Amino acid sequence: MARLPRYALPGQPQHVIQRGNNRSTLFQVPGDYAFFRDCLASAIDRFPCHVHAYVFMTNHVHLVMTPVDDGSIGRVMQSVGRRYVRYFNDRYERTGTLFEGRYRAALIDSESYLFTCHRYVELNPVRAGITRIPDEYLWSSYRANALGHEDALVTPHGLYVALGSDPTAQRLAYRGLFRPVVDDASVAAIRDATHGGWLLSKRGSSCVERRLNRRERPRSRGGSRRGAGRPCGVNSMESDPIDLPLRRP
Repeated sequence: MARLPRYALPGQPQHVIQRGNNRSTLFQVPGDYAFFRDCLASAIDRFPCHVHAYVFMTNHVHLVMTPVDDGSIGRVMQSVGRRYVRYFNDRYERTGTLFEGRYRAALIDSESYLFTCHRYVELNPVRAGITRIPDEYLWSSYRANALGHEDALVTPHGLYVALGSDPTAQRLAYRGLFRPVVDDASVAAIRDATHGGWLLSKRGSSCVERRLNRRERPRSRGGSRRGAGRPCGVNSMESDPIDLPLRRP
């Protein structure tokens, strides 16, 4: 089956994941994580993207990022891949591929899912049993977003800035988002959308389809056709009223 074209909407955040080939190790020592971080920092400077949340795990990485230009995310991931694979192969005297094909990504359409994705990404080390609490893990954005640690890789999203009247209030409100666990349904929705390259949304609108000329989610098997032809920006009665499209980095 032919691959669906990627989403490419400047100003719209995406959840991006890149895994090691056959789940192989991407990082063996702290210097590997640091070099990958440098590669990413250089790439987002060259091909403008805003990174809002990230985590580097042993055999995969997660990013929540907003492209400034069409195709920025693809160029960033290609640039990082080329530099890092060359570094890793030279360092460990190996050849061949390191990453599991092309990266996977889901467009994030709603306010609730933006912060759910932040939590999903930054709680990876806790779910994996590596740390007890997210601030113990050095290779994630949690310490920047929740505790104010300096991190040049992180650009706060407009909705993060809106959490409080100043950085202290923003961090306090952000930490409060981590008190409830990410429920299983949200985890499944994020994984399914990212694996399939679909829109991560509860809105069920056709706006993305019209803008990008592709489906925003898999076709249902004989389900309801309610909402077909609904104008962009008009939610169905079932929609969560806070699920608004994100357009600002």
